[in-house]
Amino acid sequence: MSLASVVAEDSGFRAYAFEWALVDVETSGLVARRDRVLSVAVVTMGPDGERTGEFSTLLDPGCDPGPVQVHGLTAERLRGAPEFGQVAGRIAAMLQDRVLVAHHAQFDYDFLAHEFARAATPLPVSRRLCTLALNRRVDPPTEDLRLGTLAAHYGVPQHKAHDALDDTRVLAGVLRASLREAARLGLPLPLVDCPPRQDPRFLPRQSKAPCSFRNPGRLSPGGPLAQGMKVAVTGETDTPRTELVARSAAAGLNMMTSVSRHTSVLVTNDASTGSAKARRAAAEGVPVIDERTFLRLLGEVRAGTPHEQRSDERPAERQSEREVEGEVASVPGARVAEGGASTAQASASKAAGPVPVPVDRPLTGRRVLVLGGTHPTAAAGRARVVELGGAAAINLSAGVTDVVLLADGATDRRMARIAALEIPTYPADWLDAPAVAPLPRWVIGRRGPLVLPRGGVIDLPDQQLSAVWHLTASWAQRTTCEVDLVAFLVDEDEQVACDEDFLFYGAPESPDGSVRLLADGPAEQTLAVRLGALPSAVRKVVVAAAVDGTPTFGDVGALQLTAGCGSSAPPLAQSALDAATTERTLLLAELYRRGPRWRFRAVGQGYDHGLDVLARGYGVDIEE
Repeated sequence: MSLASVVAEDSGFRAYAFEWALVDVETSGLVARRDRVLSVAVVTMGPDGERTGEFSTLLDPGCDPGPVQVHGLTAERLRGAPEFGQVAGRIAAMLQDRVLVAHHAQFDYDFLAHEFARAATPLPVSRRLCTLALNRRVDPPTEDLRLGTLAAHYGVPQHKAHDALDDTRVLAGVLRASLREAARLGLPLPLVDCPPRQDPRFLPRQSKAPCSFRNPGRLSPGGPLAQGMKVAVTGETDTPRTELVARSAAAGLNMMTSVSRHTSVLVTNDASTGSAKARRAAAEGVPVIDERTFLRLLGEVRAGTPHEQRSDERPAERQSEREVEGEVASVPGARVAEGGASTAQASASKAAGPVPVPVDRPLTGRRVLVLGGTHPTAAAGRARVVELGGAAAINLSAGVTDVVLLADGATDRRMARIAALEIPTYPADWLDAPAVAPLPRWVIGRRGPLVLPRGGVIDLPDQQLSAVWHLTASWAQRTTCEVDLVAFLVDEDEQVACDEDFLFYGAPESPDGSVRLLADGPAEQTLAVRLGALPSAVRKVVVAAAVDGTPTFGDVGALQLTAGCGSSAPPLAQSALDAATTERTLLLAELYRRGPRWRFRAVGQGYDHGLDVLARGYGVDIEE
């Protein structure tokens, strides 16, 4: 059935009918503020799914075209093509009053935003839709969510991958099919508002160079400074502050903008100052010296221990308390982390054929949606699903195999769709000893992610550490509250080296571009981490979520967290994380170094305090 027929026959589908502008760009690299667009294609489509316009062109970027082996666009081929500014007006006219659509839409949107900013032309996009995010919600029975894979699944012909115009035509077919599936499942579209942030002034500030040495601790009375010591300065100084900081950093000291329990020394010429740094230093017992003493000690700073040297790890570093408490598991290509039983391996099997279902884990291979109940009873139900080998779903999708109805679950608005889709439903006591129907044919042999319980830990595959890892958090879409994903890049003391190592919606990118926050919908956000590009001083990436305003995570419900190598690849691991009823911030996960390896841990620890308190705990300088 065509999209036009669906729109005409189903009035409910009209909520999915927009004027669309489908976009694809080929670029010289992956960083929008640095790299350039080499070719662009735009296809416009009406609410009925019919194509209404088309435009494509090569572009002269004025720079090296980058990975020719990927896009095939050599400097010779681009020579004589127009510059972006020459076609910006035509592209703007096609984008005006339409929803921008792309596969991994934030990537294309960011590149267009920067190109429009360079051309001094407003980008007329107020909303965008990511077909990748939409299909994460739909959850079709495919091995991955790459555009070519989805095209094959939905029966859309693809002639030339990485050709902007052909990719955009393929995208149009994938969008039509995805909208039909979303309508069938009753899924809200993950539309993202696009504020005017293409101006270069919104780029992150350049940060200080990271310190190469580990913190040796506090300055002892009369003792020398050592490389890696964390030094803060407060009040007026005789030496210009920029010069003092530069000299100190050149000597190997770690110059901080705030004071914490890990600060080695505070420098001030006014011992009675009542600054926030001085008050915190007094509360934490941090040594205080004047500028003259500091300059004298700065003349002879002892050698420190580089971050790469990990031979003298403390016993607490070899196995953390949470690793002992949490369940640890492995996946193919990833090592079993020390200190835990691999009881979740059955649900993570990636064998090509059917996986035998263990007697004590009858829900292996199943995705179970729990509806109704209080927050504690629903959380307990999801935990029971995982205990029985299944994956706990938090939204209705094509991948849900079973539904459990707790108190008032039968009144959930999704029940009409569930009945129409003929998904088996069960009462709450079914989880005591579930008797299950045979798995649908499309589930058998499908590669599923490892299901991690709270505290679960895995080693990431060594051969994929140079790639971009995506940690995606999603939740049930509500109108009563908003959830923000944040991240902290911390050292061995669990402190940020500078405020720019705190990522949030207003500062979504680390200064070196190794970590980025991506918004793929009102109920989904992603942290993209290039582990191989992180500074050696960063020992851990902490991922957290915060509720905006007065609501709590009791109002939000469970969050689903997935970790995977790449945006379109199948996730390596997933976890359903439930807070209790009063938390306003929630630690979701950690990526952390363990010698030469990186590990992923699903945390799920909630706090009643706000994001400002959490940020201060990691050393972010937030004004009272």
